[in-house]
Amino acid sequence: MQTIVQVRLQQVGKLFPYAPGQLTLQPGDKVIVDTPRGTECGTVMTPPREAELTEDTPVLRVVRRKANEQDMERLAENKKREQEAFTICGQKIQQHGLAMKLVKVEYTFDRNKIIFYFTADGRIDFRQLVKDLASVFHTRIELRQIGVRDEAKIMGGIGCCGRPLCCASFLGDFQPVSIRMAKEQNLSLNPTKISGICGRLMCCLKYENECYCAGECFERRKPQVEAPHPGSRVATIDGDGKVIAVHEQRRMATILLDNSRTIVAAWEDVVEKEDDEPSSTSAATATSGAHAGEAERREHRPRRPRRPRRTEGQDGRESREGERSHRQRRPRRDLHSRDGAPRHERRNSRRDRRPRGDNKRHNDHAGHNNGPQEPQG
Repeated sequence: MQTIVQVRLQQVGKLFPYAPGQLTLQPGDKVIVDTPRGTECGTVMTPPREAELTEDTPVLRVVRRKANEQDMERLAENKKREQEAFTICGQKIQQHGLAMKLVKVEYTFDRNKIIFYFTADGRIDFRQLVKDLASVFHTRIELRQIGVRDEAKIMGGIGCCGRPLCCASFLGDFQPVSIRMAKEQNLSLNPTKISGICGRLMCCLKYENECYCAGECFERRKPQVEAPHPGSRVATIDGDGKVIAVHEQRRMATILLDNSRTIVAAWEDVVEKEDDEPSSTSAATATSGAHAGEAERREHRPRRPRRPRRTEGQDGRESREGERSHRQRRPRRDLHSRDGAPRHERRNSRRDRRPRGDNKRHNDHAGHNNGPQEPQG
C-alpha cells in the first residue's frame, strides 16, 4: 500500500498518480512535478489515499513542492509568450503555404520546449517551418498533429444540449463510440443528429448504453456483433450505403456510399437498415398507381380529329399539290444518239472497230494466203 494523489497537468485531461512525499496536499493545490517532457505545474484533484500497487504499475514520481508566488508569475508570463508564439507561427505557416490549422501553443514550465498543436487532412512536411521557428525562439520546437476530437477538447464549445462540451469539462479520455449504440437506444440514425461539433459521434451515447444492452442496470453483458450481409443497405457515420465486401478476419466491411464514395468501417460502426423492403414496396405501389392514373387520364382525353385521306391521281398513285413524290420515275433517255443513229447500231459498230495495228496484220495475212490481187477496173 502506498499513498498517492491524482494530479492534472492541463485544464482538462488525464489524471496522473504521484506520491505526495512529506507534503500535506489538498484538492486544488498547485504543485511542481516532473514529467517525461520536463518540469510542469499541475493541480491536485483528489485527496491523498492509500492504493495497492501491482507489478505492472510504474514507479511513482514524487511531488517536488507546492507552487509559490514566483511560480504563479512564471505561469502568467508563459501565457503571454504563448500568444506571441501563436501569432508568429501563424505568419510562418502562411509564408510557407502549408495546409495546416494551428490550434494551440504551449510552453513548458521551465521554457525548455514549445509545443505547437495543429490539425491537417494529411501528412505535412514542416521541416523548414521547424527551422524557422527554432531560429526565432532559440529553444526546442515540437509540432504535434491532433485529431478533430482533440481540437474540440482544446477549443471548447456548447453542445446541442445547451451545456458545455463533455470532453472540455470533465472527460479525461475519449471512449470508443459506435453507431450501434444509437440503434440500441432507439435513436435516429441520421449522422447530423447524433454527431457533435467535431463531426464524430457524440460521447454521451456511451453513458446509458450499458443499461440498454443488458436490459437491467445491474447486469452487464457485451452485445454480440454480427457481420453485415453483402448487398444489404446499411447506415454509417458517413451516411447510408451498400455493403460490397465483408472481411471476416479483420471484422471490417467495405461500403459504397450513396455519394459514390467507398469506405471501410468496423462491424460495430455499421447498422443494417430494415426499412428498405417497405420503402421499395411503397415505391412500387406508387408507381403502379401512377400508371393507373395515367391510363385513366388517357381514357378521358378527347381524341384528335382524323386527317383527310389523300387523293389519287389518274395513274393510281398518291399525290399532293405543290409536292413532288420522290418515288416518281425519271424520264427515259432518247434512243437516238446525237448523230441521229440508233444506239443499238452504234454499239454494234463499236464492236467491229479494231486498232490500226490489228487491221494491218489482218490485211497482210489475207494477202499471203490469196496471193497478189489485181486492181479492179
